[in-house]
Amino acid sequence: MRAPAPFEIVIFLCLLGASAIGFWTRFGVVLGRIRGAKRDASFALRPLWPRLRNFVQEVLLQAKVIRERPLPGLAHAFVFWGFCAFSLVTLNHLAEGLGVRLLSPASTFGAFCFAVAAAFAVAVSVSIVGLAFRRFIVRPKWLGKSSPESGLIALLIFLLMATYLAAFWTGDGSTAERALWWLHTLALLAFLPLIPHTKHLHLVLSPAAVFLRRATFSEIPPLADDDDFGLDTGKDLTQLVALQAYSCVECGRCMEHCPASNTGKLLNPKEIILGLRDYMNEFGTKSEEPLLGRHLAMEAAFQCTTCGACEYQCPVGIQHLPMIVGLRRGAVNTGKWEDGYGTKLFLALERGGNALGMPASERGKFIEKHSIPFFDGTQEYCLWLGCMGAYDPQGREIVLALTKVLQYLGITYGVLRSEKCSGDAARRLGNDLAFGELAEFNIEQIRAARAKKLLSICPHCVRTISEDWKQFGVSIPIEHHSELLARRVAELPRSTSGGKIVFHDPCYLGRYRGVYDEPRRVAALAAELVEAPRTRERSFCCGAGGGLAFLGEEQGTRVSAERAQELVATGAGTVAAACPFCHSMFRDALAGQSVQLRDIAQIAAQNL
Repeated sequence: MRAPAPFEIVIFLCLLGASAIGFWTRFGVVLGRIRGAKRDASFALRPLWPRLRNFVQEVLLQAKVIRERPLPGLAHAFVFWGFCAFSLVTLNHLAEGLGVRLLSPASTFGAFCFAVAAAFAVAVSVSIVGLAFRRFIVRPKWLGKSSPESGLIALLIFLLMATYLAAFWTGDGSTAERALWWLHTLALLAFLPLIPHTKHLHLVLSPAAVFLRRATFSEIPPLADDDDFGLDTGKDLTQLVALQAYSCVECGRCMEHCPASNTGKLLNPKEIILGLRDYMNEFGTKSEEPLLGRHLAMEAAFQCTTCGACEYQCPVGIQHLPMIVGLRRGAVNTGKWEDGYGTKLFLALERGGNALGMPASERGKFIEKHSIPFFDGTQEYCLWLGCMGAYDPQGREIVLALTKVLQYLGITYGVLRSEKCSGDAARRLGNDLAFGELAEFNIEQIRAARAKKLLSICPHCVRTISEDWKQFGVSIPIEHHSELLARRVAELPRSTSGGKIVFHDPCYLGRYRGVYDEPRRVAALAAELVEAPRTRERSFCCGAGGGLAFLGEEQGTRVSAERAQELVATGAGTVAAACPFCHSMFRDALAGQSVQLRDIAQIAAQNL
């Protein structure tokens, strides 16, 4: 390329300055709002290795983007990799505007860089055309309404690639090459200020969001102090919440897999994030204006089953559930949420210590009737009954089936003399006071009994005890009965009756705990295992989580009915569950269907 004339340098510097100012005018405001939000009191950067590993996998390798939507994901990945491949070439391009050349096509390294960029330019061009076709012609409903900005961004990216390829093949020093250089420059300088003004802000913020997200899946941070009531007003927004809200790419993956969105509810996880972003755009992060109101609906916040599908799917590190639970906290802890079912649940937890509203004495009667031993410190496991195992008739049947298997395998166990709800429903509905009282009571009982290892039929209890109780300074080992049974499955008899069985993945066992194969090995004792269309990490919720089992479901199709029909459509004669809440929801949803419903403990016990 020939050296630019002085007037060209002046024009270039003016355009470059205008582009940079256009970028910073908006990005500086966004950055100021993020930095101006309050600090996350519980945030810890260490350990660094898991963060670095996730950054490499999800940002550099685009693993989640590709895995969850392979074809469009690969197209997005090529666009990202293309921009990475163009980094040195773009710096060289800008330097040429000042008459400086960083890379020479005559050098081996320079020729290599230009050739690699050309190869990626082809891949990016094809990818951006495919993505534009999908966005504006196919138009999946998850993406929302088409925006002119998206079309303009796609056009500019294609123009950048096309002008580079044309200049690459034209050769160095020609008049055409100089014209292409200017066209490429104009496209580049127009692209830069558009980034912070559109959803493409994620190009800058999402790498930080992925790296800085909370370490544990769907982790609910503890309240900072007595004046912290959750996400009530703009002043309660934290830096991490603000960063994640501004990182949203609006891809709709969260909405696509949300059980509420799929069954006609008001809740849309994407709109929760965009609502927070709209709030910050209007009021900032210092406002005392309520969060739930103009941009966010309270009804939507309390329709979440906390299944975690949204957070699992998100390719830019957004953790939806801490935000949704934070909004619930703000509404419950300040007395803004008024719900008859919720009030009844909280009263039941306060008076009887269980979510079913039963007298605590009923637990004792159940234990005495079936001669279940109390834990005295000599047994291998302390069997945690939970609300469903202690009070629900079908939950009790699951517990009795499990005790039968434990006795068959020679595994000793005992139950606590006194036990209350683990606090799962209260925690996820935002009632921190009730959760704290329940947790502290149970921790004292476990300490007094000197229990070292807990076993439970309920994935919700397992999650709450193993993770949420940590904020009280304890770490209690607990495992789900599927994990124990899977280790000893070779010692259990198999059924020879034939048929097919389909296993439903509980959200709190699968996405929350990563346990998928273990319950399937136990379920396979009964019949040939078949899979539902949505399974494992993509499993569809039963509708019970997040306290919704006790709130009632009044809008749209019942989540349990949607999932039950999908399980029945597999042709399996038996539906296997591994969660008493799932079992309870499907018991009603499968009424009248010619299929059996069995917990894996009942499957393991049926041939003993």
